[in-house]
Amino acid sequence: MTSMMIEIFGIAILAGIVGAVLGLGGGIVVTPALTLLFGVDIKTAIGASIISVIATSSGSAIAYIRDRITNLRVGMFLEVATTVGAITGAFIGGLVAPNVLYMIFGLLLLYSAYAMVKKTKDELPQEVKLDPLAEKLNLQGEYYDKALQKTVKYNVDRVYGGFGVMYGAGVISGLLGIGSGSFKVMAMDVFMKLPLKVSSATSNFMMGVTGAASAGVYLFRGDINPFYAAPVAIGVLVGATIGARIMQRLKSKTIRKIFIPVMAYVAIQMILQGVGIKI
Repeated sequence: MTSMMIEIFGIAILAGIVGAVLGLGGGIVVTPALTLLFGVDIKTAIGASIISVIATSSGSAIAYIRDRITNLRVGMFLEVATTVGAITGAFIGGLVAPNVLYMIFGLLLLYSAYAMVKKTKDELPQEVKLDPLAEKLNLQGEYYDKALQKTVKYNVDRVYGGFGVMYGAGVISGLLGIGSGSFKVMAMDVFMKLPLKVSSATSNFMMGVTGAASAGVYLFRGDINPFYAAPVAIGVLVGATIGARIMQRLKSKTIRKIFIPVMAYVAIQMILQGVGIKI
């Protein structure tokens, strides 16, 4: 048992690093690792994953906010949609068969990876119009990019579309325990046209609130097992702190190149698991 906890702790550190860099939450690694490597029931794995999402947010959000990469106004505005969605998804999760969860998880990850392929050559958004609502709420901003060594100013577009996608992201978070970071990043990067680093940092900030909103439901149902949740929470917190430092030194193009194969690999594994093919 002790060796298993150490292995889970090690994987959780990796999950925290990946989650902080890509803005996806530790659940992107924790859920498939627990189910595929340790044979943990999918719903118990999701419970531990919810805890990892909160830990990722706690570990990376401080650094991103301190360096003003996180757009707090955008995060707080969109959190309304994701929190309501997370509560909805958490209740739906108790009614869905495990193999369906595998399939949904895999397909959503695969689509997210595909969406990123089309933007691998873009370092920063170009010629973005300022949405009237974004101007009214003062959602535009700027940050200092350590990789490019310059201050990047940016606008925010299609606020309503991003808000709608965020509700869906919340449902996915509560349903699958993945923090729905892939959809959060996609909503801000593709729909609202924020720089990828701002999208990643803001996603990390939001995931803690979204995760906390659905964690209570999983705890009440008995799906959070301390044996798995404890090493996951500590490991992810350590990894997220490291990942936050790494992300700021990377270019957006590099982050996308890391994002795509990680998402595609995990997506294919989960889809195969969902259709009953042993890995």
